[in-house]
Amino acid sequence: MKSLNIFIVDDDRDFAESLFDIFEMEGHRCEMAHDGDTAIKMLTEKDFDLTFMDIKMSGKNGVESFLEVRKKKPNAKIIMMTGYSVEDLLTQAVENGAWGVLHKPLDMDEILGMIKKVTPTGILIADDDQDFLNNLKDVLDDYGFTVYKAKNGDEAIKRVEEGDVDVLILDLRMPILSGLETFMLMKEKGISIPTIIVTAYADMENMTIERLKSYCVNGILNKPFDPQILINILNELVEDPDKVCY
Repeated sequence: MKSLNIFIVDDDRDFAESLFDIFEMEGHRCEMAHDGDTAIKMLTEKDFDLTFMDIKMSGKNGVESFLEVRKKKPNAKIIMMTGYSVEDLLTQAVENGAWGVLHKPLDMDEILGMIKKVTPTGILIADDDQDFLNNLKDVLDDYGFTVYKAKNGDEAIKRVEEGDVDVLILDLRMPILSGLETFMLMKEKGISIPTIIVTAYADMENMTIERLKSYCVNGILNKPFDPQILINILNELVEDPDKVCY
């Protein structure tokens, strides 16, 4: 599983340190804050994959802090925690985009399950159809993925080499480098990344698809396709990057 940058915000130092130790044992990198103002400053200055924030803190409470952070970083993934009955505050947080709510004492299996759902953080769509690119990006954005775009194979390879790409959605027909050429060149460079093939010409490109299957791609979609099919494949890749293999 990918190592994440996790931020813990709680004025109960013993509780925060316990979470810190558990996450570090799971291989994640952690930082802590014990009040709302410090949390807002750190969340504004740094990028965290996931934040656990207590609702009831002295000074600025968790929801007030959360709402300030959302104005500056609307895509921040923040899970609210509470040991108290503060349903109005929780409702306010959820309505404004909190990623989840946990009740103390925490169920560690539930927490670790939420952490697993953070990945894949980066999805690259490589397609020269600009409308398709933008429409698919909008769908994936709504599901909380971080989405990058490339309009040809050369751009796709360069973007993958920059890092932070966990899944590649690759169209077979592109200028400069075709989808097959892009895939094979990445193999030559030693780049191994879960890849979902997209094509509008499945019958014409049957031989190409069969060749790609021999290299174990992680999904094949024929345009037009139901976005939910793609989401299902991505969710399976979150749980196990090798699970879906053609």
